[in-house]
Parts: sequence; C-alpha cells; structure tokens
Amino acid sequence: MMKYMLAAIVSALGISALAQPPTLETTIGQQTDIAVTAYNNGIALVRDVRTLQMPTGELQLKFSDVAQQIRPETVGLRSLAQEGSVGILEQNYEYDLISPEKLMEKYVGKQVTLKNFSTEVNMDSMQAELLSVNGGPVYKGADGQIYIGHPGQVVLPAIPDNLISKPSLIWQLNNAAAAQTLEATYLTNGVSWSADYVLTLAKTDASLDIAGWVTLNNQSGATYKNAQLKLVAGQVNVAPQVEAARDMGMVGMGGGMAMAAPMPKEEAFAEYHLYTIPRRTTIKENQSKQVALLSGAGVACGKRYEYRGQEYFYSQQIPPMPEEKVDVFLEFQNKEDNHLGIPLPEGVMRIYQEDSDGMLQFAGEDRIKHTPKDEKVKLRMGQAFDVVAERVQTDYKVIAPNVWESAYAITLRNHKESDVTVDVVEPMPGDWRIIEKSQDFVKKDARTAIFTVLVPKDGEVKITYRVQVSTANAFPMPVDASGSMDMSVSEAPAIN
Repeated sequence: MMKYMLAAIVSALGISALAQPPTLETTIGQQTDIAVTAYNNGIALVRDVRTLQMPTGELQLKFSDVAQQIRPETVGLRSLAQEGSVGILEQNYEYDLISPEKLMEKYVGKQVTLKNFSTEVNMDSMQAELLSVNGGPVYKGADGQIYIGHPGQVVLPAIPDNLISKPSLIWQLNNAAAAQTLEATYLTNGVSWSADYVLTLAKTDASLDIAGWVTLNNQSGATYKNAQLKLVAGQVNVAPQVEAARDMGMVGMGGGMAMAAPMPKEEAFAEYHLYTIPRRTTIKENQSKQVALLSGAGVACGKRYEYRGQEYFYSQQIPPMPEEKVDVFLEFQNKEDNHLGIPLPEGVMRIYQEDSDGMLQFAGEDRIKHTPKDEKVKLRMGQAFDVVAERVQTDYKVIAPNVWESAYAITLRNHKESDVTVDVVEPMPGDWRIIEKSQDFVKKDARTAIFTVLVPKDGEVKITYRVQVSTANAFPMPVDASGSMDMSVSEAPAIN
C-alpha cells in the first residue's frame, strides 16, 4: 500500500523516478578519422573523429583509446553530424590504469587467494588478508600467521571499479541526435619532431643535392592509425603548466634523390609554417619514424674559409700562435632560382661527398635555425687540413689607461691543389681604429673587421695591420683548468 502511495505522490509532484543515465563506451574501432599536428616544442594537436549510435537525452560517454599524456584542460568535443546536438554537462579524464602494483595497492586490507602457497604441506591455495605492499607484500593467512612473500601467484576476485585498462575521457552529455559523428580534439605531450637533411656535395664543391626528412617521435601513450600528419615549424608559445608533465637517430645516406617521394604541401600559417604530409601514415606508440619533407637538386653552393681572432688579443701581450686551424663553411642561397626556395625547419644538415672510388663519405654537419626562403644557409663543416694560419704580435704598447696599440702579422698557407679565399675575422673590443694595414678590410659591424685574402695553391700570403683600441675595462686572458694561460682560439659563431 505504501508503494502505491509513494508513486502517487511522485506523480502528483511531476517528479520522475531517479535513475542513472545510460553509459556508452566508444573505442578506436569506431574511429573514422584521425589527424595529428605536431609542433617543435613536444606537443601535438589530435583530432579524433568517431561515428556511433547514441541514446537521446542525458547519458555518460566513455571515450577510450586517447593519449596517456593528454592535457585534459585542452579537450573539446563537438558533433559533426548535427551542429549543437551535443551538450557537455561534465567532463573527466580517468588515467588510473591497471598494473600489478596498483591492483595490490587497492586490495590492501582485503581477502586474496594465494595459489601454490606451500607445496611442502600440499596446500594448493589459501585465503589470506593482504596487510601491506610497502617494500613487498605481507599477508595474514587463514591460520593466523604472518607471511612475507610467497612462491606462487596472487589471485584477486575482481578488478576494482576505480581502475581502468586504458586512459579515457568521460563525458556527461545531453544528446539530441541518435546517429552521431563526434570530433574530440586535445593537446598531448610526448609527440616531437625534428628535421634532418642529407646534402650530397659535388666533387667540384660548386653544387649540391638536398633531401630533407622529418624524424617523428611518439611517446604520448597512444597509436594513431592511418593518420593525417601535419607539422608546424616555428616557436609556438605555450604557457607553463602548473603540474609537471632524441635525440633522434641520424638520417642515413639512403635518403638520396633516386626515389622521389611526394613532397609535403607547405603553407604560411599564423606566424609559422605548416607542412602537410601528402600520404597518411600510422604513428605507433614509442616509435620513431621518418617521412620525406623536401628535396632539391643542383643547388649552387660554395666553400668559405675563416680564421678568427679574439677580443682579448688587443689589451695584452700574446705569444706567437703557429699552425692554427682554419674553419671551413659551406654556403648556399635558399632561393627559387637556386633550385630551392623552401622554408627550412630547424634541424641538422649532414654533408656527404664522393671519394675517388665514387663512395659517399661523411664530410661534416651543422644545425640550422628555422630559415625562410631567400635567406643564406651557412654550415660549419669543420677545420681545414691543408690550410693553416700563423699569428704573431709584432708590437704592443700601452698608450694610456685602457688604451692599447698593437700590431699583427698573420700568415696564411695553402697546401691544397687549388686557390682558396680566407676571411680573417678580427673581433675588436670597445672603440678601435686600424692605423696601418697591408690590405683593405671590411668593417662588418661596430666590433668586427674582416680581411678577405686570396691564397694561391701551394702558396702563402701575409697580411699586417696596426690597431689602436680603447675600452672601459681590460679583457682578461682566458685560463685553463690548471690556471695557465689558454692561447687556443675558442669557437665563436660564424660571420654571415
């Protein structure tokens, strides 16, 4: 009688009986499209489209098979079948995944079954209470004794409700259409890419072929099957996260020009450049893969040789520096009329050249920054074996406090079978003026003088100059770990 009275009261007040909304799960099996846009800073934008039948009204949707390193605050969901037909009431991200350690932690204080617990007393199984897992499992057996570890297996009666087999997005939705195509978008950490380039230099050093590759590394905790892949080159600003969240293998010489793969479509995007890979690809979890990025053949180039001084040379006496090395650079213009003219993402360019047997040999590598079209690329290959320099300070005097005058003789020797041009780059501190010189120089900027010298094959050239320098403070002589003066010329960035 009471049952009917309660039903009548509920009906009279217009209150429907309380019921949990239905729960629906969608898996990767219902995925109809997937797209990944990877950025240089280790994040990726994932667009996951799934088609499914859904009950109308309020329901809970479990969206599984998402990346473990997903950034939940970036998740979005919309209907592609009917705009506005899905309303989000609540959104959760569950990532407490099943593992042996987690299962044991959840069963502390509960009963478990120990299989093959003690073969000595012919006990195939025994009920026990799991007391602790700190440093190893501790059990209280049905016989009241305490056991630390056991030689058999632990059997659990069920998987706890608060553990899941794979990371999932859980939505409380209000759905207005039975046939739905849902698009979930989110940012995830753990997807990074870099550009690698193979440059094949002609024997004449006058031209090169270039093949660019994308090296993609996926550690996001998900596999993206048959995905549309896009790459954004540029420094996209990302706000620091409150909670904490390759080197990649070298591209081999097999990335040459023989098999021309379809090249990605490149376009300007915001303040960056977007590369769309023309064919779909599967990006497996914990996988590094390479796809073709760009190519060019017959790109005109040239070698430049550079001998560099140091700022501290001009404020103190220095000893002679015989047989110093000369740096070698490879230069080319990234222009369309030079068979290139493509925005080059940041990466490593590796240079190869044929020997007398026609075999490609590694000749050096250097890293480039993001390089727009119509800009010059300058790569440091290494140090020349057959071109050496000698520096001698022929005069030094102190004119006044923090004012010095010094003179130098620089000898360049070329033991190659062809003429070379060497740029003698002299970084000058403070206010300076060259008062004597054996040949003209170029004042590249306020702190740099460059003497460009043609050195004939099997010959030598000597240049001399005298300079007066005044600075606010003296430049100290570098010292090595033992406290002795270090006269070696330290590496410095190339002069473009």
